[in-house]
Amino acid sequence: MEIINSLLDKIYDGTFPDACRARLAAAICTTRDALSHQRKAHWDEKDVVLITYADQFRESEAPTLRTFSRFYQQHLQSSFNLVHLLPFFPYSSDDGFSVIDYHQVSAICGDWSDVAELHQHTRLMFDFVCNHISAHSRWFKHYLAMDAGWDDFFISMPPATDLSGVTRPRTSPLLTPFEMADGSTRFIWTTFSADQIDLNFANPEVLLRMADVLLDYLAKGADYVRLDAVGYMWKTPGTNCIHLEKTHQLVKLFRAIANVVAPGTVIITETNVPHKDNISYLGNGYDEAQMVYQFSLPPLVLHAIHYGSSRALKQWAASLGTGDGTTTFFNFLASHDGIGLNPLRGILPETEIVSLVRDLATEGALISWKNNPDGTASPYEINVTYMDALNKKEDDDDTRLQRFMLAHALLLAFPGVPAIYVQSILGSRNDMEGVKVAGHNRAINREKYAISAIEAALGDRKSLRHRVYHALSALIQLRIRQPAFHPDTPMEVLESDNALLVIGRQPVKKHDALLCIYNLSGREVTWSLPENRRYRNINNDERIEGDAPVSLAPWGWLWLKG
Repeated sequence: MEIINSLLDKIYDGTFPDACRARLAAAICTTRDALSHQRKAHWDEKDVVLITYADQFRESEAPTLRTFSRFYQQHLQSSFNLVHLLPFFPYSSDDGFSVIDYHQVSAICGDWSDVAELHQHTRLMFDFVCNHISAHSRWFKHYLAMDAGWDDFFISMPPATDLSGVTRPRTSPLLTPFEMADGSTRFIWTTFSADQIDLNFANPEVLLRMADVLLDYLAKGADYVRLDAVGYMWKTPGTNCIHLEKTHQLVKLFRAIANVVAPGTVIITETNVPHKDNISYLGNGYDEAQMVYQFSLPPLVLHAIHYGSSRALKQWAASLGTGDGTTTFFNFLASHDGIGLNPLRGILPETEIVSLVRDLATEGALISWKNNPDGTASPYEINVTYMDALNKKEDDDDTRLQRFMLAHALLLAFPGVPAIYVQSILGSRNDMEGVKVAGHNRAINREKYAISAIEAALGDRKSLRHRVYHALSALIQLRIRQPAFHPDTPMEVLESDNALLVIGRQPVKKHDALLCIYNLSGREVTWSLPENRRYRNINNDERIEGDAPVSLAPWGWLWLKG
């Protein structure tokens, strides 16, 4: 508890009430003593995460978690040993990220017994939506009613307050007016939408309630805990209100609580920001997040394949370095959100970012914008399935599959723990009808399915879904058999033509080393292997001598052991 108490003193400048401190200590001890679930001690090459909604698949009169559990056991368990369930709590908007009650399971999904049943078959990652809560929550209703003890749970500001320096991820107003019980109007801080009310962590009671949420998730079996939109947690008017030191201290506090209660729990921060800000949440390697979302990877892989050039991806990859085994990256290409563009800033010039956005919009992608402090707006993310991001409307399915598998062969080879979105393993295309129904861009990549329809599609050998599912499943299963892909194994970026990306993964046992070669272009490219070595193509067991060049077909790739 010494670390926890020290962090409380730093966050609250020595003013954290003794009574609150005692309540927190008691809750931590009670949860720790009652816990029976043991976490995996460390990550390895066998760890591959599936990102999915708990109500992804539906059938009549069945809780969706039970339907998902059956589908997972039949179709996904051999590829994914950890499932990230996107928020499965009662919610009012944003497909779950406007939580009404942190401690309940949404009725359509089932109840906590259904979560526990799924947990019998896989490890689980929960979303901790720690920055904001639904405007329809009991907490906010207590606040609007001006009930005793709830006055400082949220942040109200005079509308004339100069907040122009606050970093904005949206174009919606930062302050939203709400009518109070006495008829007055308060302008409440709403970073993401009028239905997502930012919590006031400066109030110790808020900290206690959110610590209770974390403890509940640990008690319910969360192996990984994802801190959603964590960079915005602490607000200080007059600053940019993102990545503030007290925000980092809050993340350290959550990590310290998890360390005491459930050792082995992995804390992951979700910060869709430039790379240097993103990795700052790894702290000193021991005191903050164990993993950060690798937000630069999705747009850089897309950029490389779109333009047939590894220049930017190669330069960035060479700068990553290798951790000491205490932290790693959470690598992904697609997610429930769009493809973030902020992580490209500082890596690519703005003209190239805008050019990529324009090209994809021409092919049917949607674009979300953010407001800048100077009053201008910039593209914030591209809303599109990763399948359609990589391809043009007129491409045939053979070409779509080639580019898609190239991108995922890259994902699975990078240092870190890879995560694959359910729409990707299902080979999904843009859901434009979903956008019309939902009224927001992100619905383009959030389609839900009747279980009978998706199983029929996966059984149709001619369908793109069938081809993607089988090809990507086989690739994942090949990946998890390679010690070189352990997240902690160093990566070396080798010199090559800009049409190619060549990386080496060198584990302690040198005979397990892998050379990974990717042709990002639509033309055939050759590359000379290092001399005096013999290689084996682990995809087909072909033997290759090191004194001859290898030829890669358009969007082709090789994993060579030697």
